[in-house]
Amino acid sequence: MLKYYMSKLHEKYITDASGSKTAVVLPIDKYEELLEDLHDLAVIAERRDEPTLSLDEVKAKLKSDGIRNIL
Repeated sequence: MLKYYMSKLHEKYITDASGSKTAVVLPIDKYEELLEDLHDLAVIAERRDEPTLSLDEVKAKLKSDGIRNIL
């Protein structure tokens, strides 16, 4: 999956005089997608130790809050 994702970036490399890659240039939309993905991963990491709720618990909570016709 990562290899597929990386091939869709359309990246270009800047190289030094010896041909070693020193920087990468990405289309702005791909860069923004990467930033969003990075933010999502950071949120997941921050919330990893939070308690979880089952789908039935979420439905019951929403219903008790006055939200009807859930799933």
